[in-house]
Amino acid sequence: MVKICGIDEAGRGALAGELVVAGCVFKPEFIDELLTIGLNDSKKLSEKGREKIFLKLEKMSDYLVVYFRNIIIDEIGLSECLRRALKVIKNHFKECDFIYDGNCDYGVKNIKTIIKADASILQVSAASIIAKVSRDRQMRSFDKIYPSFGYAKHKGYGVKAHVEALAKYGANDLTRKSFCVKNLEKNLFDFT
Repeated sequence: MVKICGIDEAGRGALAGELVVAGCVFKPEFIDELLTIGLNDSKKLSEKGREKIFLKLEKMSDYLVVYFRNIIIDEIGLSECLRRALKVIKNHFKECDFIYDGNCDYGVKNIKTIIKADASILQVSAASIIAKVSRDRQMRSFDKIYPSFGYAKHKGYGVKAHVEALAKYGANDLTRKSFCVKNLEKNLFDFT
């Protein structure tokens, strides 16, 4: 039986922090139990629920998490980061069928794309949770370095509090300089 490797990312649309891409393959001996732990699209679960499921996934699956720092995102772009992540995951899990949440395979062969796969394919749901929990934990740790930005709450996404912090304090080492924010002054993203 061919194993399925589910792939999903977190942090794609964030204004700060890393892009995190996870690949997840279930361990065969845990398949029945994995069907009962509440796997779903990470966005449909509470933070506490994601953490609880993540702890189970650590034991019941093999997974790989690929991180791209904001400076790499700025340098090569999100699409290239995603292409590279898909290749890394594909090279790591060689004997699998690969399913990626979305509609673009970024030129990587033998990757099946399914829109909303994170809500319909359990391995992709698991990858979604792994990517989200990994990134959220990282953003909470960054909150200690940059407490004025509120990363523990909004995880670097473009919510009002984050936009206001950028306007008040300017960019920091986590800010994606290539991203523009509607209604912000141009000089906010002037890093020269």
